[in-house]
Amino acid sequence: MTDVNEVRDPELPGRLLAVERDALIPMLRSRPDADFALPTTACPGWSVRDVLAHCSAALRRVVESRFERGVFSPESNDRDIAERAHWSNARVVDELERGMTEAGPVIAEAGGVLDMIALGEWVHAGDVREVLGEPGAYAGAGLPDALTLLVRITREKEHLPVHADLDDVDEPLRLGAAVAADPPARYIGDAASLVRLYSGRPVNAAAYELAGAREGQLNIFG
Repeated sequence: MTDVNEVRDPELPGRLLAVERDALIPMLRSRPDADFALPTTACPGWSVRDVLAHCSAALRRVVESRFERGVFSPESNDRDIAERAHWSNARVVDELERGMTEAGPVIAEAGGVLDMIALGEWVHAGDVREVLGEPGAYAGAGLPDALTLLVRITREKEHLPVHADLDDVDEPLRLGAAVAADPPARYIGDAASLVRLYSGRPVNAAAYELAGAREGQLNIFG
């Protein structure tokens, strides 16, 4: 069973970003401008371009250590997107590539407090992949590192304990608080659906079974 008793790997968030960068950026550069205007399902009111602008802005804040009061609030996110409204799509993608390259060492040095940003960026890449019909949404090459990060974050947040038996991962996962009065909730299904539940994304109810918890209780970004 995958646990998080081992010492934090400070390179993992940066590795997750780099793996996703190498797949996502070339794909985005191959897409016509019209695709950037497509609406997203996971982020109502945001287009593909808005999601990418938010991601690039967040990583730029990490690299420049700009965390003023209210940062990453809905209002702050909207301002970041608005500041890039006059940029070309290519410029947004260029900034995103730099951020996914340069943020890793900064996150590593932060001691864990910024690790969730890397996971959030990876999830947003899944949002974009899904809209564009690309494979690997909430899965792909970065999935093992993403799951390790998810386990650690839910443990540190003392989130609801969940035992997850995954169809496409050899070992079960133990997510959430290490010590709890009640038996953990049980999840059976694929890894991508588990990520969707923990990130509050739409998910096919037929793809998984969840006992002992409600879907909304798992969301770590809500």
